[in-house]
Amino acid sequence: MTEQAKDREKPCILVIDDEPQIRHFLRISLKTEGYELLEAENGETGLGLCARHSPDLVILDLGLPDMDGSEVLAGLREWSSAPVIILSVRDRELEKVKALDLGANDYVTKPFGVDELLARVRTQLRIQQKGKNASAPETLAIFDNGELNIDLAMRKVTVSGEPVRLTPKEFAVLKVLLLASGKIVTQSQLLKDIWGPTHTTDTHYLRILIGRLRQKLGDDPTEQRYIQTEPGVGYRFLETGENRNSVLPE
Repeated sequence: MTEQAKDREKPCILVIDDEPQIRHFLRISLKTEGYELLEAENGETGLGLCARHSPDLVILDLGLPDMDGSEVLAGLREWSSAPVIILSVRDRELEKVKALDLGANDYVTKPFGVDELLARVRTQLRIQQKGKNASAPETLAIFDNGELNIDLAMRKVTVSGEPVRLTPKEFAVLKVLLLASGKIVTQSQLLKDIWGPTHTTDTHYLRILIGRLRQKLGDDPTEQRYIQTEPGVGYRFLETGENRNSVLPE
């Protein structure tokens, strides 16, 4: 970490995007929220800024003029653990899965709602800070919002004080999602972790299990307070217990 990063009072966000209007819009939105901002219009400049300034988070477009954003992401992941949010017009499931498998923390499709993007920025910065402050993995083992309580160490789940009985695989899926709280976990990764490498295409197993898990947690599939679906891509655990599905693009 650079001395500049150590002395920083506000989180610093690096935006790598070749569209001036997008950078202008993000500049206004992010600075209004109190973030420091770095900007790059191509991948080479973005990698250089990241190396020199160690930003706390990177917002990365995939369609850059000098190299594909996936190359930038792969380069970043060779030495940087900063959260990366992909911001792209590419909305195909395969593009999203590829970016997440390369190490992206989240994926937002253009056009986007600024409130949604800012919420995802806050989530990734909070996860990063939690990781820095954690003295041991056990500090991340309990989730409690007053209604839903999950204790990974004790393997106990309660809803409104009442114990919830989960099958071993239901608990395993919940554990993976909770430990990656706020991040998308791809379907293939969940299937590989829970069922094994020969079941990475058996998405129907996962859909059935997620449906049962939501029912047991009291999570409405139409509002998705806890387990959010990224259609065709995967799932994320929302540690705030807030519905994020009804954000309108600008």
